[in-house]
This record gives sequence, C-alpha cells and structure tokens, in this order.
Amino acid sequence: MEKLSHGLVTSRNMIRYKSSQLPERVLQFGEGNFLRGFIDWMIQQMNKQNVFNGRVVAIQPTPHGKVVPKLLAQDSLYTVWLRGIADGETVDHHEVITSISRGINPYTNWQDVLEVAASPDLSVVFSNTTEAGLTYLEEGYDKEKAPLSFPGKLAACLWHRYETLGWGEGSGLVIIPCELVEQNGKVLKELVCRYAKAWNFPQEFFTWLERENEFCHTLVDRIVPGFPSDTADECFERLGYEDILLTVAEPYHLFIIEGSERVRKLLPFNEAGLHVRWNHLEKHRNMKVRVLNGTHTFMFALSYLSGVDTVGEAMADEQLCSFIRKGLFEEIIPCVDAPEQEVTAFAETVLERFENPFLQHRLTDIGLNAVNKFRTRLMPTFNDYVAQTGEAPTYLLFSLAALINYYRGVEEDGPFLIGRRREDSYLIRDDLEVIEAFKVGWQQVNTGKLSLAQLCEDLLSKRELWGVDLSMERKVVDKVAESLQIIVEKGMRQAISGVLNQIGGNNHVHKQ
Repeated sequence: MEKLSHGLVTSRNMIRYKSSQLPERVLQFGEGNFLRGFIDWMIQQMNKQNVFNGRVVAIQPTPHGKVVPKLLAQDSLYTVWLRGIADGETVDHHEVITSISRGINPYTNWQDVLEVAASPDLSVVFSNTTEAGLTYLEEGYDKEKAPLSFPGKLAACLWHRYETLGWGEGSGLVIIPCELVEQNGKVLKELVCRYAKAWNFPQEFFTWLERENEFCHTLVDRIVPGFPSDTADECFERLGYEDILLTVAEPYHLFIIEGSERVRKLLPFNEAGLHVRWNHLEKHRNMKVRVLNGTHTFMFALSYLSGVDTVGEAMADEQLCSFIRKGLFEEIIPCVDAPEQEVTAFAETVLERFENPFLQHRLTDIGLNAVNKFRTRLMPTFNDYVAQTGEAPTYLLFSLAALINYYRGVEEDGPFLIGRRREDSYLIRDDLEVIEAFKVGWQQVNTGKLSLAQLCEDLLSKRELWGVDLSMERKVVDKVAESLQIIVEKGMRQAISGVLNQIGGNNHVHKQ
C-alpha cells in the first residue's frame, strides 16, 4: 500500500487548490492531534473557500517531540477523518489536509524558526502547548539557540521580528493561544513581557509589542482522539493509503475568540461556514472547561486503572459510567456558575459526545500533564464545592487518589516514568518537577520510608502541584489516603464499588 505523499495526493486529484503556492502566514507552536484536527483543519476550510490563502509552519514544542519527522516524511500532509453524529445524521468523512507547509524542530533548526518569524508574509500565531506550556522558566537568552519554554520562544521570535521589520506596516502579529487557561491571551502576553524584561530588551520593543500586536483570549471545543491505533489497518484499507498522522476527530467544533475587527478580517472563519463565535467568551468557558474538560480529567485515571482504554469504553461500562455521572452531576455541575437547566443540558450533550462509537479517545492521552490539568480544570470546582457545602467532595478526591496511583512509576524512560497496569505499561508525561515529586514519593513508599497516608500528605502539601496546600485540611488528606489505600490493596474496581455502595442515592448540591 502506498504512503501518503504529494505525488499520491496529486495523482488522485484530491487537492482543490494550489496549496504549495500559498504563503506561510501562520506560525504555530505545537503540532499535536488537537491543532491538526482543529486549527489546521479550519485553515484548510478557509483556503478551500479562497478567503485566507495561507499555510502553517508547525513548530515542535518540546525536545522530545515525534510529530515533525512524521510530517516531513509525508510532505507535511495528513488526513483528518471526522466521525460521529451531527444533526441526527452520521458523519464519516475524511480529507487530506494540505494547510501545513512544513514542520520545524527548533532545537536543531532555530534559525529557520527565526526566519519565519521575521517574514512579512507572517500575520498570525497559534499555539496549543497544554496548560503546562503557559509557565515561566528561568532561562537565558541566546540568539543562536531556542529557549526551552513556549513563551520564551515566542518572546525571542517577536524580538527578532521587531529587530528585522521595525515599526513598518504589518510588522505586528495576531497571537491566538488555544491552551485551556483562563484569559490565556493575557497570561501569554504577561509571560512574553516577563521574558523580555529578564533578557533586557529595550523599552521600544515593549511599546511595539503593545501597539502593533494583539493577544486574544480563546476557548476551543472539539474532541480529537488522533491516531486510531486499534483500527489503523482497517482505516488505511478504506483510505487506500497509509497515513502515520491520520487524525480522527468528532464533527462538532466550536471556537470562541475575543478579538478586534482586525482579527475578524484576518481570519474570516465564518465565511468558510465554520462554527466560530466572537467575544462573550467567559460564560461558555466556565461551563465548557469544568464540565467537558473537567470530567475528562476526573475520569481518566480511575477508568484506565479499571482496565478500559478509551473514553467510549468507560461510558459503556456500567460501573464506571455510574461513577462518572455521579461525580459530574453531584459535584461538578452544582458548582458551575450558570442556570442549572442550561448546565445540565450541556452536560448531557457532553456525555453523548463521550459515547461517540466512532472515536477512540485514549485515556492515556488525556493523562498528558494530568497534574496541571487537575489544578486548572478541577481545583476551582473543588474550592467552590467546599465553600458551598463545608464538606470535601468524595468523587473528586477519589479521582485525585486515582491520579496519584496512576503516577506510580515502575521505571524511568528518559525524563518520564513508565507506569504499570497489570501486563500493560503506559508513559507518565508531565513537567520534570511534577515527575520528580511523584518519583521520589513512590520510591520512599516502596522502600518503607513513607506510608501511603504519609505519601498523600506530602504530595498534597505541594502548592506547586495543586495551587494550594491541600494538606491543611485534614478531611481532604484522610479521604485521599483512605481511597489510595483501598486502590492499592484491593484494586480500582473494588475501590469504586465501595464508594458507590457507601454513598448511593442522589446528593445534589444546591447553589446558594
């Protein structure tokens, strides 16, 4: 079977416009499943309608990335396969995406990145480096070397652009982060400024940054499981070619952007029929992040360690589905600041999307940077629940215990850890500081220096992990420790059964 390439695509008459002649107008930090199945797919739709006419340069965000070599091997082509139900109709549609011109590894080809950054054709920057990517890392400035952090790379690129183009018309950029962080545009801008100050960039740069560049707040929504590992051969057979970057996504998509008229004109998403809303973001953000993303983070560890691999399998499992629904409806939904009927309706829609039989959304993918996700997606709900009830949330804290158990590495793989689920192994990927905290903690348990209860107290005391010192509340430590003890001694299934049997009933929290 042939592999995906420009020759294959052209010979099959699948390109409807001459993408290779379009200028590189987008610099994109990140090349993972979500950006390929969301932003790059959207740019493809705009290019097909001749309303944007530009291509993307995708930058590898970390030194350990594996996507750029795959992009280069396929002439920067890949397939997006939309599968699911939309408006009551089955959607099963695939399309070769040609909107990416090339991928660059900045750790080996930094000057190529700077060249793109200074190009007059460039007009917009997108990013998705997960919540962990919008953080500050102490590092020096070296024009010949890529900074390790994403905000550092962006600061260096903007400085190089300013040095090269100065104040000329069109010298500034529209910068659109897609990380699920509240006011992500403001957060990213502040980080860029922090790097610029640390690196002693002149005041003129800050003035240019303020006047000529626009950082937008955003909210993104589409489930993109990515490569269908379990059914790859079947998919290749249907496609008629092999695609190592095949990206499966649900049909539903929503992009909310807080941006000026300049941004609307630059990115005419709506003219291409895309589901993009402008402004009025905060109401939607709170509900979406807490209900959809929060539930993903809530369910991933306890479901995976129960023996299932995907979100769909968890929802089809009677015990797990019951536990997930109770956590969602009894602890998450009551803490969302929106009308209960509206939130409940949205939650039911989310669960329907989770049950999409066409998607294989792997729980281990949701587990990427899970500690940071727990802090940003579930800790606000935890805080609100405690404030409303005076009690510690049982389901959320069980989920936290499951996460701690998930982060129990049995061996190291470079900077990461390898966990074990019966005969299966999985990669534990997170910030180095997070990995080190769990590695040391579990090593002390394994050598008898710490009990499980002491491990919980130690980990929960780390503000850098959770944003607060959770060990200050005795009820929290005791609940997490009790759950972790049962998980380790009796297994995840029996631990979940114990919680369900102990609580039972319907304990909805009423908003004050």
